[in-house]
Amino acid sequence: MFEAVEELVAEHADLEKKLADPSVHADQANARKLNKRYAELTPIVATYRSWKQTGDDMETARELAADDPDFAAEVKELDKQREELTEKLRLLLIPRDPSDDKDVILEIKAGAGGDESALFAGDLLRMYLRYAERVGWKTEIIDATESELGGYKDVQVAVKTRGQTEPGQGVWARLKYEGGVHRVQRVPATESQGRIHTSAAGVLVTPEAEEVDVEINPNDLRIDVYRSSGPGGQSVNTTDSAVRITHLPTGVVASCQNEKSQLQNKEQAMRILRSRLLAMAQEEAEREAADARRSQVRTVDRSEKIRTYNFPENRISDHRVGFKAYNLDQVLDGDLDAVIQACVDADSAAKLAAA
Repeated sequence: MFEAVEELVAEHADLEKKLADPSVHADQANARKLNKRYAELTPIVATYRSWKQTGDDMETARELAADDPDFAAEVKELDKQREELTEKLRLLLIPRDPSDDKDVILEIKAGAGGDESALFAGDLLRMYLRYAERVGWKTEIIDATESELGGYKDVQVAVKTRGQTEPGQGVWARLKYEGGVHRVQRVPATESQGRIHTSAAGVLVTPEAEEVDVEINPNDLRIDVYRSSGPGGQSVNTTDSAVRITHLPTGVVASCQNEKSQLQNKEQAMRILRSRLLAMAQEEAEREAADARRSQVRTVDRSEKIRTYNFPENRISDHRVGFKAYNLDQVLDGDLDAVIQACVDADSAAKLAAA
């Protein structure tokens, strides 16, 4: 059934030999690449070996059961283990997203709904920060434009792992399903008649690019500086420290005004720009390969919603996978695992069917 796995077992053994050679570690970049591939193959190889061993044990138990009926129960138990290992191995063999282990830059933008949308964007930010805290990730707000009522018109936050992660548990692997339009239904703080309003905020998630991931020609950049401003346009900085960088060939723009110095803002804006350009390059490559990756919505149009947060019913609904639960208060407090897992499972099922 899994004859092709033998090639992966051979590759795993070859990587083990290479990594045992001290000379390989002289090139740190190559060593990291080999280590990453070795870590990806290890659970596949371990599960495959268990699967084969269970098959051998089943044959032995069947032979013994022919003479001694007491072994029949053992055959049944081994058969159950074999089925479980078969399913586990099938899931492990699903083609992985090469960016799964990457950290991300998550951007939340207020959309339709004015001040209420900005407040909801603030709620989403808190939800993701609390979720990151629950799973042990680090977060860093790169840039933020606050609204007058305390929400956010636009906020970018970097989310990073702390050290090595298990396959499928990286930041991008979990948060990539969050990209799209999030719709909220509730009575706004500004509503005096108690009527339920609907507004939306957009979430964009991109893998954070390292400098080696994206090559940017400095001559392709236009860098503008300007004064930072706070809610209502009030000047909060008397020097031109805010930075806006435009990548001329693509028209992609990234800006930052949160830091005190122009140099710091430029570095943060470059982080955002690199990640956006990496996302564009990946999407273009995947389009050419006819990959059916779930696309993210970049316009905050309520008709293109992926998820609804209904406060009166304490309900959260993900419209892509049919997930529905009545623990919205807990989800907004960072309990996102069930929602994300529903998307992961649906994606895995689709890939398994395609394979």
